[in-house]
Amino acid sequence: MRRVFFLSCLLLCFVFGCATPESYKLEKAEAPATQTQQIQAQQDAAMPSAKRYKRKIAIVRFTNETNYGKALMTDADFDRLGKQASDMLASRLVKSGNFLVFERSDLKKIQQEQGISGGGLVGVDTVIVGSVTEFGRSIAGKVGFMSSTKVQTAKAKVEVRLVDIKTGQAFYTASGAGEASTEVGEIAGYGSRASYDATLNDKAIAAAITDMIDKLVSTLEDKPWRTDILDVEKGRVFISGGSRQGIKQGDTLRVMAAGQKVKSRQTGMEITLPGKEVATIKVLSFFGDNETNEGSICEIVSGSIDSSALAKLYVEEVKL
Repeated sequence: MRRVFFLSCLLLCFVFGCATPESYKLEKAEAPATQTQQIQAQQDAAMPSAKRYKRKIAIVRFTNETNYGKALMTDADFDRLGKQASDMLASRLVKSGNFLVFERSDLKKIQQEQGISGGGLVGVDTVIVGSVTEFGRSIAGKVGFMSSTKVQTAKAKVEVRLVDIKTGQAFYTASGAGEASTEVGEIAGYGSRASYDATLNDKAIAAAITDMIDKLVSTLEDKPWRTDILDVEKGRVFISGGSRQGIKQGDTLRVMAAGQKVKSRQTGMEITLPGKEVATIKVLSFFGDNETNEGSICEIVSGSIDSSALAKLYVEEVKL
């Protein structure tokens, strides 16, 4: 009996031992979408759903409203801290790639140069007014047995306002605060000595601008993009703005008739009623070679445009 059981076990081990991995090979199943299609879908999801046209902005004033450094100023027009903050803000806005930034802080110098070259200023949609409202430095230290440390700290705060160029109304304010510090120490007379670190001023201002820039950019991007009609000729519509403002061939834009302007008895301010869409146009090509003279050539897709009433019409982006 034991012999029969032993032989049965050997037989079972032989059968299962002969089974190869191929006997249990899994069948391949195709995914609902190919790898290429999945990658393309991920790229489409990462792209913004709405077109982004560049707004034209200018920094008209950025001043130092603190007492820091004013005692050493010999030139009334020289404001190092304010100019530094203005340059940093302009640099960040240009690097974002979402705006056309024009110089206004050095307006006198620009106008003098334009008088020589024959150029002219470009109108902007929004101007930025700002100031350094807080700035200061402090030095703290600790002294122990055969050791000492010193910490230099610079703190800054900036305030900016966005002003609608057409109405002169400040429609948004933002602030940012920044801090920078450095620490040095000595042990038994060895180590770094705490000399004055002038770079802390720059770092503190830069940190304050960084703290404020995201809020500022998002508000500027929410402001509607608009442009004007230059001319209408044989079914072609010429508008201001081209590829440098983010316009692309094939884009569809709306032509709007400006609403009537009425004065509010509540606020005493002038209010423009909502405009009315009169036509849609499609971008065909561009002309011009820089921000000051570029434009787009469009065709009328629907509706009609009265060439005698171009002053009352404007073009705006189609919100998706």
